Parts: sequence; C-alpha cells; structure tokens
Amino acid sequence: MKTRVSLFVTCIVDQVSPQVGIAMTQVLERLGYPVDFPAAQTCCGQPAFNSGYPEEAGIVARHFLNTFRDSEYIVVPSGSCASMIVHHYTDIFANDPKMLDLARRIAPRVWEFSRFLIEVAGVEDVGARFDGVVTYHDSCHSLREMHIKEGPRRLLAKVQGLTLREMEPAEECCGFGGTFSVKFPEVSGSMARTKIDSILKTEAGTVVSVDSSCLMQIQGAIDRARLPIRTMHLAEVLAGR
Repeated sequence: MKTRVSLFVTCIVDQVSPQVGIAMTQVLERLGYPVDFPAAQTCCGQPAFNSGYPEEAGIVARHFLNTFRDSEYIVVPSGSCASMIVHHYTDIFANDPKMLDLARRIAPRVWEFSRFLIEVAGVEDVGARFDGVVTYHDSCHSLREMHIKEGPRRLLAKVQGLTLREMEPAEECCGFGGTFSVKFPEVSGSMARTKIDSILKTEAGTVVSVDSSCLMQIQGAIDRARLPIRTMHLAEVLAGR
C-alpha cells in the first residue's frame, strides 16, 4: 500500500470551494493513495503574517505544525499556502528553537498538489478527460516562491479532449494578493480587469490554476463583466472522467 496522504485544504477551499478538496481526494485515491483529513486543521497563518502580525500568525502556525506533526505527506491545493509553510514558518519561529526544528522537519513533507503528482506519485496522465479550451493562470506564490510552472501544464497536456491556449502574459498577477485586495481594492480591480482582457484573447471557456484564491478573484471579475467563462482548479479538471 502507498504512503498515506494528509490533506490540508486551506481556508479558501474549506469556506468557498470545497469541491476542490473533494476533487483532490478523488485523484489521489484513484492513484492508490490512502487519504486522511486531520479534522483539527484551520489556517496556515498567511493572512496575519502578510498583514504584519507575526505573533498572531505564529499561534496559527504552531497549531498547524502540531496538527500535522505525524503526517508522512501533506498535500495542499495551493502554492500560496504551501509556500507559507515551507518558506515562512522558519521566519516566524526564528527565536523558538523547538518550533523552528519542527517547522524544518515538516517542511519537506509539504507538497503542492501538482508537484506531488509529478514528483512523488510520478504520473502526468491521471486518466482525466475534459472537453474544451482552457487557459492557465500562473499564481504569484506558486510561480515565484515554489517555482511551479511546467508541472500543471504537463498534467493538462495529458487530459483527453483538452486544448490549452496560453494567455499573454500568463504570469501577470490577478490582483488578489490576499489582504492586498482588501486594502487596495481599486488597484486590485484594475489588475483583475487586465487579466480578464488576457483571458478573452485566448477564447478559452475555462481558466485553470492551482490556487483557489486567484480563481475566486478572477471569477469575481468574470461575473461582474457577465462573461461566459468559468474558473476551475487543476484538481477539478484532473478529477474529470
């Protein structure tokens, strides 16, 4: 039997897009991985950390580490949250040797979903089918902190019936940025509209990404513009048969 996988579904998935967590579970189980969901999980602490409250973020981060301390693999449907855990817990616990050691031991077990499929499960074709044209959005933290770029595209290339059309520029921010969109709504909205213009040029009917927070931002702009375009997390596409 393959090693058990623990899911960390993130706040956005838990509260806004639970279907993403379900789809991720379906794909992992299809590949033969036993999946568990630690019920005590909450947040990774990123909103507080990015807003300048490291002590408050530390409370949440400490809870995460204690909740997942015995997990062998921790799979996350978000490059943003995965990056927070892997790269920034060491900043939060720099003066707490015990928690710093735990953060360093857990970090290698944390995997963004698409990277887990390719680098741990060793698969690109998960037997998915999706009929339609899609375009892919590179979320900022996934791309710039986790260096996730080609992996999702390789997975999409193996989906039967799917045509991928790249937007230009695919790497431009959607304007969400967590609390950035709340503090600077005018700038955030303008960035989202620019992203929509790039999407429209591809004539794709679906926008795919590995971060539900970005997809929420993009879908909001799409809905306000009353456009016939939908957003889907990569896991949802790969769960399709």
